[in-house]
This record gives sequence, structure tokens and C-alpha cells, in this order.
Amino acid sequence: MNFEMDCMYKELGIEEAVYTFGETILKDLKERFEKIDETVEYNQLKVIHAMQKNKVSDIHFAATTGYGYNDLGRDTLEEVYASVFHAEAALVRPQLICGTHALNVALSANLRPGDELLSPVGKPYDTLEEVIGIRESRGSLKEYGVSYKQVDLLEDGSFDFENIKKAINEKTKLVTIQRSKGYQTRPTLSIERIKELIAFIKQIKPEVVCMVDNCYGEFVERMEPTDVGADLCVGSLIKNPGGGLAPIGGYIVGKKEYVENAAYRLSSPGLGKEVGATLGITQSFYQGLFLAPTVVGGALKGAIFAANIYEKLGFQVVPNSTESRHDIIQAVTFGTPEGVIEFCKGIQAAAPVDSHVVPEPWAMPGYDSDVIMAAGAFVQGSSIELSADAPIKPPYSVYFQGGLTWQHAKLGILMSLQKLKNASIAKL
Repeated sequence: MNFEMDCMYKELGIEEAVYTFGETILKDLKERFEKIDETVEYNQLKVIHAMQKNKVSDIHFAATTGYGYNDLGRDTLEEVYASVFHAEAALVRPQLICGTHALNVALSANLRPGDELLSPVGKPYDTLEEVIGIRESRGSLKEYGVSYKQVDLLEDGSFDFENIKKAINEKTKLVTIQRSKGYQTRPTLSIERIKELIAFIKQIKPEVVCMVDNCYGEFVERMEPTDVGADLCVGSLIKNPGGGLAPIGGYIVGKKEYVENAAYRLSSPGLGKEVGATLGITQSFYQGLFLAPTVVGGALKGAIFAANIYEKLGFQVVPNSTESRHDIIQAVTFGTPEGVIEFCKGIQAAAPVDSHVVPEPWAMPGYDSDVIMAAGAFVQGSSIELSADAPIKPPYSVYFQGGLTWQHAKLGILMSLQKLKNASIAKL
């Protein structure tokens, strides 16, 4: 036993039994962690190559105000993103408030009244329900005459190809593919599975726009959805690609036509990508992207550690302890609200910011039930930082992600276990 390390964890509130249990789990994860490091290295080189190719210089970190005309740093950053994603164009803006907003902009920019939106992977993330109009909301796609169809995954998590084919019709304009699981316990989609689904859809209707919600998936694998046929790929900068430094923002990458449509929707017809001041935060976008592969690698290690810890204790985990990883999210099902709440208390208690705060469930905008969120983050709501959240409804699963460093992720998981042990919900 490392005596000094054990003492340090004790100072933070982790009992020796909890720390020792964690160390026994870690012994079997060395080989998996080494493979993650190889992917980190590949993706780090990919980002550096994109920055060098586009001749990034310190002049690109300068601030613009007002209209933001001729913002060289902003325009070059978008070229860097296009290079990283092997796409024709990119829109990377602080004016994209979050992942939901970026998705809404991409959808509403490329759909018109009378078009139909199809989700072949089941129900989308909760906050998109109001965007689409599944739940009534002012300004939804439904209000603008866009219809919606959904094909659920089969019981084993595979695609229902037969019903997807039936669902595609003359009105189908755009297919939205959510890579991550959201508040569900379905498998996250690998790049290989996304490739298979897009190829199937394009075979039926080549002109349909295939958009991938890439939130939580960036840099987890060596390829991105745009490498395998996605026309659009959308995400948030306070998740993976912001590397923990981006204070706000989102991205939309893909085919030039569809990205430009999004730019006109975000700003105004006639203005498009030409406007949008960056107000001095461009450097954090560049530096965050540079750090992103390493940060994502640490978050992946944390997710795998959590899966192995809680599976060993008898809880259902998705993905399980041995499955391949395609996003940074780890779901753990406790079956009771108390389990979810204690887990989140542990994550909050391990934070560098607001560790003294106790998270509680509340009626958060955009959700259909009370939600608890734990995130002692430097950037509000940043889910690449150590965080956990859950809807307070059956089956009472919590969704854990992030950690700007593997070491912080490890502390968070051990602290969650400590809280559950103290509440007699988990027994070592």
C-alpha cells in the first residue's frame, strides 16, 4: 500500500477500505488504459496536424467585437475543425449556446415545412423532444410544419432495418442519429455502426441528409461520423472538443451546403458566417481543442473504472465492465432515488469548485421530470468536467462522465462509493 497516497485520500474523506477496493479494481485495467493512451496519441497528432496545416498563429487569438467582420481567428478555427473532422466546412461559434442549441440550429436550418425528420435510433435526448415537438413547445419544428417519425432499436440494441426502410418516404428530408445513449440504457453507437446505418439509409434514399448528434463521442475513437458518411456532425464545446477550456460554444461540421444553411439560421439570411464576434475567447477554443484528446482519454479511464467498480458490487452498468467504449458516459442503475442522489453527492464532494454544496433534484428546464446534477465545474454545466446527472424516475439510473484528469475522475468515483457505503446502499 502507498502510505502517503492512502493518507491523502483519507484527508479527502475516503476510508482505507474504499481506497483499497479501488486499487484492486485498477490492477486489472492496465492493458485497457494503455490502449486508450494509444488512441489519445493518434488523436493528439491529428489535431496538431490540422493546426499546422491551417497555419495557426498567435494572431488568431486576437479579440473582435461588434459585428465580428474579418475575424481571422474564428475563420481559421473553423478550417481547423473541418480538417480534424475531414469535412468540407465547419461552424464553430460562442453564439451556439449548448449542444441542444447547435442541434436545433442544424435541424431548423436544413428542414422546411412539409419535410419529415426521422430518428432511426429511438427517442432522442430529453431536451430535443421540445425542439422536435414530441413535447409541445413554442417554436418547435412541429409548429413550423415539420413532421417526425421514430423507429426504436430492437430489444438487443440493434437497428430495426425493416422498419427503418418502411419509415423512409418521399417526405423524409433529414435523419438524425444520436450517437450517445442520453437518459437511456441502450448501447452507444460505435463509428462502425454509424457507418452501417448511414450506408443503409443512403442506399434507400441517397439525397437524404444524415446528421449525427456527436455529443460525448468526440475523440473517443480514431474516426468521427464525418469520416463514414455523415453529412452533418454536431456537438458542444463544453463537452469533449472544448477540452475543459472553452467557456461556451458549439460546432456544426459537414457538407458545405448544410453548414452554410446553419450559419444563415444562426445569424441572419444574408449574413451567415461573415458575422459573429469572438470577444477574446478564441484562444481557449484553440487550446481546448489541442487538449481535448488527452482530456477525453482521462474521462474514458474514469468511465471504465466506474463500470468495473459498480459491476463488481452487483449494480447494472451500461456499458458493462468489458465492453468497447464509444462515448465518455457511464450509466449505473441503482433502482432507487436514494442511490442516484448519494452517487451525485459523492461526485459533487470530489469537485474543486463548490465541493461544499449538496446537489438536490429540481425541475430543470427542458426535462419532463425532476433532474439532479452534480458538477463542481470551472465552466457552468461543463460535462467534460467531472459530473453526474440523472432524471429522478425509474429505473433510477445515474449518468457519470468527465474529469479533466484521470486522477480527478478516480477521486470522484471513490467519493461516490464512499457516500453509497455510508448510506448502506453499497457494501464492499
